[in-house]
Amino acid sequence: MTIRVKIGSVENDIKDADPNWINEQINRRRADGALVCVQVTIIWESVDLLLSTSDCPRFTGGTRPLSVRENEIFDLWNKLHLNDKDFSGGNLVAFLRQIT
Repeated sequence: MTIRVKIGSVENDIKDADPNWINEQINRRRADGALVCVQVTIIWESVDLLLSTSDCPRFTGGTRPLSVRENEIFDLWNKLHLNDKDFSGGNLVAFLRQIT
């Protein structure tokens, strides 16, 4: 399983993306008035996803049908408000805990 978390220009493997690091990265950017772009890459069995928060640049390209597990992960992302501008570091930590 590969899970990588990128906040702004800093990227870490899931094992190095502890709650303190996540909250520090998000809170520092917000305190500086910067946009908070978080991207989570998940590659595992039938899952190959790149999830992005609303402040990230939008990519264009082809789409494909999502697998059942990808749909579940995408639904969790939305349930935890990671598609909303005002998501919290706690939302991201909860998401990562639930997918691992």
